[in-house]
Order: sequence, then structure tokens, then C-alpha cells
Amino acid sequence: MHKRVLGNTDMRITPIGFGSWAIGGGGWAYSWGEQDDGDAVEAIQRAVELGVNWIDTAAVYGLGHSEELVARAVAGMKHKPYIFTKCSLVWNEQRQITNNLKPESIRRECEASLKRLQVDAIDLYQLHWPNPEADMEAGWQEMARLREEGLVRHIGVSNFSVAQLQRVMAIAPAASVQPPYSMLRPAAEVELLPFCLEHNIGVIVYSPMLSGMLTGAMTRERAAQFSVDDWRRQNKEFQEPRLSANLELVELLKRIGAPHKLSPGEVAIAWTLRNPAVSGAIVGGRNASQVEGIIGAGEFRLSQQEIGIIDLHIAGMPK
Repeated sequence: MHKRVLGNTDMRITPIGFGSWAIGGGGWAYSWGEQDDGDAVEAIQRAVELGVNWIDTAAVYGLGHSEELVARAVAGMKHKPYIFTKCSLVWNEQRQITNNLKPESIRRECEASLKRLQVDAIDLYQLHWPNPEADMEAGWQEMARLREEGLVRHIGVSNFSVAQLQRVMAIAPAASVQPPYSMLRPAAEVELLPFCLEHNIGVIVYSPMLSGMLTGAMTRERAAQFSVDDWRRQNKEFQEPRLSANLELVELLKRIGAPHKLSPGEVAIAWTLRNPAVSGAIVGGRNASQVEGIIGAGEFRLSQQEIGIIDLHIAGMPK
């Protein structure tokens, strides 16, 4: 896969990165349900074999377990991928999650992530959420200190607005921002993506397939049978009336992908990559087969005609 420079960093990343939210396993607030650890490790290793050169994780995914699986998967690799992780969501012994941007908390989280990931420095360390907002500047100052000390190589943010991004940029530059972005969540196009393009800030988007909705594997039956600890049970996109409208969009993506021998998910990912502000898309995979089903998006480019057909369909969907 060709590579793109991530913002103002020296990192050249593939258009697709491996997202490790879902592999964290069950038993926590934003779980995707139970996960076989062996399948998770194989998924990461297959992604790297196919050319993916970065992994995005977070301390909170599986309450530390996702980071441990990433370390297990890349151990022994001659050419290891970049590892990106996030902080600011912490948990207690009762597995309750809270937001914390206090400098001392961020430092503790960084040290814990370094240990779980078994690395000397994190390639990209990101504030996961801008909450509590009153502590944002103090938290970002600590992120800058971690970079100066060499514990992290680059610092970025996730789920920040332009106004919030400007506040931290007054303290230290941000290498990247990580927003949700997909055909069904295009809000970042209005202000955030143009701002990042203008200021040379890298953008790595998450949920380009809207958490599995646009993969082509989602059905009404599957949505109705989500496990009790799958957070998507409460997501309106997986409930009527949006569910039917979303599945109709998937049928369109199937028709567009078919001549190229690509899945609906690959078309959905390529749609996000068409935007010049986007450096890369985070794509999850819970086993090697799922990874193989999305890798084609890394090189595929939608034609203007195909983009027009998709955008016209989206414009007609219920809001």
C-alpha cells in the first residue's frame, strides 16, 4: 500500500490502520462482546502481513487487555508497526470508567500503557476525549512533557472540536486528530477536516464502516441478536427505522463494489479516504478473515461518478 505522511510528523502511514477496540473482549462498558484472544492476535498479524503499518488502540479498550494483545501480536516481528494509543479514560476496581485529564493521571496512564505494550516509547499518544474540559490545557501540557522526555514520540487528540483543538495548539502543536467519520457520520467535513488540511494536522478517522453497519455482514437478525454486553444494542443506527435505511445503503455499496471485486465495507472505507484531509482510516478486525475482507480499501479509489451516486443516495436518506 502507498503511504501518506501523518500531519507534521516523520511517520508515513498506510491508508488503513488496524483498530483494536473490538478485540478488547467483554465485561466492560463499551464492549463488543466476547472475543477469542487467539483470533485477535492472528487478526493483527494478518493485517501487518498484508502491509498495514500502524495499530490504533487505547488503554480503556478491554480495560488494558487490548494493549496487552497488541504487544503479544507484534512480539518478535522484525519490522514492527507504529503503535498509537490513547489516555484520559480510567477505571477502578469495580470496572467503572471515568474521564480524567489531570497531569498526574495522564503520566500514570502513560507508564501503564508502556508496560502493557512492552515498548520504550509510544509512537502517537492521544487524549481520548476532551473531558473534563476545564482540565484540557493542563492535560495537554503533560502530554507535551511526555514527548519532551521521550516517553512518546508524537502527541494528538481524539474527539476534539476545532475550538478545543485551537486551545491545545496554543500550548503545543498537535500531530493528529481522530474524529468519527463515515457516510453516516459526515459531520467532520464541515469544519474539522478543512481546518486540519489548512494547518497540516494529520487525521486518522475511526468507525469508517460505522461499527460494522456498512461491512455487508450486518443483517436485521444479527443486530437483534447482539450479546447483552455489546454496546451497539443501544445504538440507534442498529435499530429501526435507521436500520432498514442503512441496510439499503449497504446494497448500493455492494453494487458499486461488485465490478471491482470489493466488499461494501471496502467501498465505505474508500469513501472516507477520498477526502484529502484524511491521512488514514482505522479499521477493526476480530479475526484474520475480517482483515482480509477490508484490505482492498487501501488501494481502491472511487471514481467521481461513484462518489456522486453514493452522495445522492445519502442525501435522500432519513435524518
